[in-house]
Amino acid sequence: MSLEESLADFLEEGDDWERKKTSVDGVFILKLPEYKGNPPRLAVELNPTDSSGNPTKRRGLMIFNFDELEKFRGMITEEGLDGLTETMMKVNPEKGKKKRPEEEEEDVIEI
Repeated sequence: MSLEESLADFLEEGDDWERKKTSVDGVFILKLPEYKGNPPRLAVELNPTDSSGNPTKRRGLMIFNFDELEKFRGMITEEGLDGLTETMMKVNPEKGKKKRPEEEEEDVIEI
């Protein structure tokens, strides 16, 4: 069965919100239900996996078309993202420990 036939079959026969694994680790196909007059459709979901190949997040990054894929590729390769992530990891509390946020009125975080 070709990729197109497999996807068409999943779109027709799959359950709403059903997630199918692909041959690429962390890449899934998600069947979205009919919504506001739009017919059911498929989306690519990128979601890190555990050692068994199961998604680690409830919902991953959903991609609906090639333009979105290109935009996400550009954002992920942004130079400041590495530094931002590293610094964020330093200031975030460890899991399981709550810290009350201070109220600040800042619109944008400069990277």
